[in-house]
Amino acid sequence: MSKRMYVVLTLLINGIVPWALYVWLSGHMPSFTALCIATLVPLADNVVHLLKHRKLDAFGSLMLFTFVLTLVLVALGGSEKMLLVRESMITGAVGVVFLGSLLFHRPLMFYMAARFNGNPEKFAANWQYAYFRYVLRLMTFVWGILLLLEAVVRTMLVYQLTTAQFLAISNVVLYGFVGIAIAWTVLYRKHSAKRLKEVIWSAEHRGAAAK
Repeated sequence: MSKRMYVVLTLLINGIVPWALYVWLSGHMPSFTALCIATLVPLADNVVHLLKHRKLDAFGSLMLFTFVLTLVLVALGGSEKMLLVRESMITGAVGVVFLGSLLFHRPLMFYMAARFNGNPEKFAANWQYAYFRYVLRLMTFVWGILLLLEAVVRTMLVYQLTTAQFLAISNVVLYGFVGIAIAWTVLYRKHSAKRLKEVIWSAEHRGAAAK
């Protein structure tokens, strides 16, 4: 399977298929029941990945976390304003997960990038370079901050706008922040990849000269 097809398949199984299944089922049964069924898709993918590789998949686990958190918020119910805020609570929680992972040896972005890398062993070997570690930690930090900002902005809008006004611009705000994060990641990745090659080349030649 090609790298591109692998990425597409992963996004389908952990993101698009569950939500499409939820949208379809919610028209025939209670939303909570539909969401429970849809959550089984990323859960099954995580179980298969765990049995196959003997370790959890960071991307799949993150998607599963968002579905489970959504289930909890739906179960709690609440006022109309609270229901509007809950989506932002999810993106905010994911942002906290990104930032929290900076406290560990390897940040969340390392595991997510490794999942979609065509050569995960070579990718993991780059961890020895300080610049590589800096890049992944910076990416993790930027995504965490932007997701938290999105949550704050949309939460403020919930209490400043009418429900109709909020629903009209809610997705614009969400996709705007996510779009900024993706665009920055793509541009920074091109710059950092070039710089990383120079770092690796320099390190290898210093090692050869030392011999």
